[in-house]
Amino acid sequence: MKKCLLIILDGLGDRSFASLGQQTPLQSAHTPALDAIALAGVNGLYHAAFLGQALPSENAHFALFGFDPDDFPGRGALEALGAGIPLSEKDVALLAHLASLYEDNGFLFVRKNVAEASPGEIAALLPAVIQSWSEDIRIEFHPIKGPFGVLKMTGDVSPYVTDTNHMAEGRPVMSVVPWKSYARDASACKTARALSKYLIDIYRRLDGHTINQARRRLGLTPVNGLVTQRAGRIKHISSFSERYGLKGISVSAGVLFKGMAAYLGLDFIRGEESDDPEEEIARRLAQARDVFSAYDFIHVHTKAPDEAAHRKDPLLKKSIIEALDRGIARQIGPFLEDPDTLVIVTSDHSTPSEGSLVHSGEPVPLVMHGCGVRRDRIESFDEVSAAAGALSMVRGKEMMYLILNYLDRAKLMGTMDTENDQPFWPGNYSWFSLNEEGPGAGGKDE
Repeated sequence: MKKCLLIILDGLGDRSFASLGQQTPLQSAHTPALDAIALAGVNGLYHAAFLGQALPSENAHFALFGFDPDDFPGRGALEALGAGIPLSEKDVALLAHLASLYEDNGFLFVRKNVAEASPGEIAALLPAVIQSWSEDIRIEFHPIKGPFGVLKMTGDVSPYVTDTNHMAEGRPVMSVVPWKSYARDASACKTARALSKYLIDIYRRLDGHTINQARRRLGLTPVNGLVTQRAGRIKHISSFSERYGLKGISVSAGVLFKGMAAYLGLDFIRGEESDDPEEEIARRLAQARDVFSAYDFIHVHTKAPDEAAHRKDPLLKKSIIEALDRGIARQIGPFLEDPDTLVIVTSDHSTPSEGSLVHSGEPVPLVMHGCGVRRDRIESFDEVSAAAGALSMVRGKEMMYLILNYLDRAKLMGTMDTENDQPFWPGNYSWFSLNEEGPGAGGKDE
């Protein structure tokens, strides 16, 4: 096989619920297309890190794409890249959004984690939060969509500070402090002080704003603060093609995936969006088909299962999964029939449709289909059936090693055809030359 199509159904994994007969939404859903792929392929479970560890999409995808946690730049930095916000390797970026806060005995509490306000109200409030200076540190808020944006910090700054947003309501806002391992780091301490002063100043500016005075008169909660999380900083890393010898592209939507593609050296096509999950996945697979000849690795992503699970409605998630299955059925045929194509369907993490967790730590189902791939006896694509598959449990970077293996690009361990120990074969090696100028004078594979 020569190419890989990796379909990620974001947040697909779940827990079992009484309303579904003690099954997960995926188990209870009617998914003939996904079941047919499972029947004709090899199945297993996937977790991007440790079993039980709840991962956000960005960390899970980082592992799916074969990168180490030490190379991860932080969600804030990825969103900044995706939004076109210029970042140097010295800047720090944080996720930030407008919230509704209230004061009690000198502490701030979260009334509404994500503020609900009209576009006009948000536009009127933004001038109060755009930029600030503190301790020779410049802080700028860059709005992205609605109440959401990115804080960019410039100067003697550090990403090793804690979040203020714990994604829950009725609790106190968390204080900004350096990570314990950076408690004596001058830059981290300065960053924590500057960010704290900025957030206090923003609260005071917004709380008395005329927009919030009018909202209070109408009995509405004020939009009077910013909460922050997931500080990050870009690093210089080798690209996806340099690491794995594959030319890759992501067909997805949102600033996160655009930023991740830019950071990892993947090309990016904005995935067609639709309120109908069936149409959305069908359109994105059609987009993948249009560019298929130019790439070795094609990532197709949909956020629909994750968004359904966040609404805490197992029946809704089940219906979304069924719609995705119909959309996949419309476009998957040519990929499955191509003997040169490895088709993979999996997810990045589990998202529980009930309870208080944002994401949960259970593994997700994984199926691989292609010429020469072992076939097991699994007949259904779901979290429980997949556990008995021949792939067993796949974790972290093992996904990319399996992809290289099935594409006949896996390098025999211990051989060195390049200066760096790359996992793919043949590597981008220097040609042996009879020229006296020395090694590599004759050329180099690209």
